Amino acid sequence: MRRLLIIGCGDVLRRVLPQLVPRWHVLALVRRRDPHLAALGITQIEGDLDRPDTLARLAGIADAVIHSAPPPTHGAGDTRTRNLIATLQRGKSLPRQLIYISTSGVYGDCGGAWVSETRAPAAQSARAARRVDAERRLRQFGRKRGRRCRVSILRAPGIYAAGRLPLERLRQRLPLMLHDEDSHTNHIHADDLGRACLAALARGRSNRVYNVNDDSALAMGEWFDALADAFALPRAPRLPREAVRQAVPPIQWSFMNESRRLDNTRMKRELHLRLRYPTVATGIAEASCSG
Repeated sequence: MRRLLIIGCGDVLRRVLPQLVPRWHVLALVRRRDPHLAALGITQIEGDLDRPDTLARLAGIADAVIHSAPPPTHGAGDTRTRNLIATLQRGKSLPRQLIYISTSGVYGDCGGAWVSETRAPAAQSARAARRVDAERRLRQFGRKRGRRCRVSILRAPGIYAAGRLPLERLRQRLPLMLHDEDSHTNHIHADDLGRACLAALARGRSNRVYNVNDDSALAMGEWFDALADAFALPRAPRLPREAVRQAVPPIQWSFMNESRRLDNTRMKRELHLRLRYPTVATGIAEASCSG
């Protein structure tokens, strides 16, 4: 049975473990052992991407890798991805495929324009710049290995699901921008992002980037209004853009200040992914019923 190594076995990938386990011998890098993963039959390898000396066991053990670990919270580059690549290169055999879950934040602010994967990254936050660095390192790794290791990058926007909705923001009554000043935002349900990883394992092309998002194309205020209505919460107040910037935490403003609409044509055409939640309306409706 082929071996699949998961780096960053969090919520998204745990959603598709039941589909992976019958087809792959699944291994996961963990900082500490997890009884839930053990119950699923996952082979756990203790290690830390911030400590290269703990990663030696990863070299040469996998036919494929799914890398979803975030970059560090500081610094100019993604040292975690650098350490992972260095370890994989030391193996007698390389993984034949590597899938990386990145972020659409690498595009920066696009003024609400439609954005395809051909648009050059223009990260405007240190957080997104570290993702650009990770992508660059991984694509360079893929180019050097040619057909020996197929690297596919999934650029995901805001990930949501029941239990990971920004309802507290609504309860805090933090303001949103006026309709005519609002930013466009994009989303993907956590289940569909996990399924995109499965599709990329089956059909992802070499050194190929995919926008992985649903078909909603909402303004940010529309997203929060839909949440408020579904969960019987007051809609957020609307203020001019500059007043919102001063009223919300800087980390939230960094997301609100960027506007783009992601084109997911390549995802559908090449990965053949049929979304279970094609719009946020379907995901929100399910979440509100389960909550």
